[in-house]
Amino acid sequence: MKRFHVHVSVEDLAANIQFYSQLFGANPTVQKQDYAKWMLDDPRVNFAISRRGAPLGLNHLGFQVDSNEELEQLNHQLKTIDVTITAEQGTACCYAMSDKYWINDPQGIAWEQFHTLESIPVFGEADKTTATPCCVPVLGQSKSAEACCTPSQGSSCC
Repeated sequence: MKRFHVHVSVEDLAANIQFYSQLFGANPTVQKQDYAKWMLDDPRVNFAISRRGAPLGLNHLGFQVDSNEELEQLNHQLKTIDVTITAEQGTACCYAMSDKYWINDPQGIAWEQFHTLESIPVFGEADKTTATPCCVPVLGQSKSAEACCTPSQGSSCC
């Protein structure tokens, strides 16, 4: 079953954790020094916030699925759209190891389709070598420090 995913970049993590906990009537399911996530069932949403140096506001949207079969069904749907699809297998992001497919909508908003494989102790692979602040690739480019973040319409945010 699909779960809608919203990721918002914030400046003050503590204030936002307090705000969203009150809004949702629940504490975060995952809380780290730079990240928090609520896995809500009503509505069925994976809502995440982070303080990682990305532009404030909407970071990306997406769908989280429970199996590789569901992920491949979503990928099949994506292939019917005339957009660039970026595949990431076994990638580390947001304290989880996941298989993913990324696209951008016509406004430039990144959409992530993903299946979480396991939890991990770091935000992402960049934590091991650099201070790269995000996991959302600039689509059509390889993942690197220069091409790691969500593009704003008409420009790159890096």
